[in-house]
Amino acid sequence: MALLHRPAPARRPLAVRRPLPRAAARPARPAHPVAPGRTLARDLALPLGAVGAALLATALMLAGGSAPAPVAPAAFLLLTVVFSALARPVVVPVVALVSWLFYDGFVLNGHSDLAFRAQDRTALLMLLLAAAAGACGAAAVRAVRRRSAC
Repeated sequence: MALLHRPAPARRPLAVRRPLPRAAARPARPAHPVAPGRTLARDLALPLGAVGAALLATALMLAGGSAPAPVAPAAFLLLTVVFSALARPVVVPVVALVSWLFYDGFVLNGHSDLAFRAQDRTALLMLLLAAAAGACGAAAVRAVRRRSAC
């Protein structure tokens, strides 16, 4: 029994391949463009602020009642101002809220109890105003730097 195959197609002549025109060499640039005002500190301000607030609450709890009463709110206000000055403007209220959660839960009420009495609302307002002051101060410094660079 014979097996018949199709005939092979005729071979085409080899075409001469010409190299494609190349574009002019582009200068090297990073894969992801980085905004001029963006730094690692601005991205890490919230986690570092949370760690700072936790460490401050722990230090105040270990000090017990020996620390004077104005020291705890002043320390949390200073911590909030510093980390809100480093943070992006969108994250500033969250920085204040995290500071308030540690201050209210561990310093004012103790034993991680959150409350919303008059004293707690006052502390939240103070921390929000401190965060706004830190963010405004940082924005003013950035504006002066931009103006002097031009």
